[in-house]
Amino acid sequence: MAITTRHGVLGDERILHDLAARTFGLACPPGTEQADIDAFIAANLSIDSFQHYLADPNRMIVLVSEDDHPVGYAMLIRDRITDPDVAAVVDEATSIELSKFYLAEDRHGTGAAHALMTETISTAARTGAQTCWLGVNQQNVRAAKFYAKHGFDIIGVKRFLVGSEWHDDHIRQRNLSSRDG
Repeated sequence: MAITTRHGVLGDERILHDLAARTFGLACPPGTEQADIDAFIAANLSIDSFQHYLADPNRMIVLVSEDDHPVGYAMLIRDRITDPDVAAVVDEATSIELSKFYLAEDRHGTGAAHALMTETISTAARTGAQTCWLGVNQQNVRAAKFYAKHGFDIIGVKRFLVGSEWHDDHIRQRNLSSRDG
């Protein structure tokens, strides 16, 4: 299987929404209400949302495909940090956020996630940022292991709202200049 990456462009909104609708729930802890997951997708991962994200110069989206079929995506954001818990531990001036990193469940273990992370970290480094940070649910063991393997260390905690339910996240960060993706 040929695994490739590319940067998202206007016109990819439907592909990204479809991937988001299939993958966002995988990152939520067990017991998260499906109605809350659906509401989050409708509010933040809709076709219109992705059209806005793709047009925003502060956002970069990377797609990963297997045999030209998109199977995952990541989104980087270089903008103000509005979450006070994150602002307390991340230097806004020198960091970029890895806001989304999702892969179709049937593609776990194929190497697609590694390819996506490698290109995402390379893209982040090209912005001039010195570090990259992300939030990941504390119960998402698979993701935590993956991020640790790629050099993201826990530096703090924050809360994340999905529908009407608050979730506890770890804030993880890695240096962009000293480690491989």
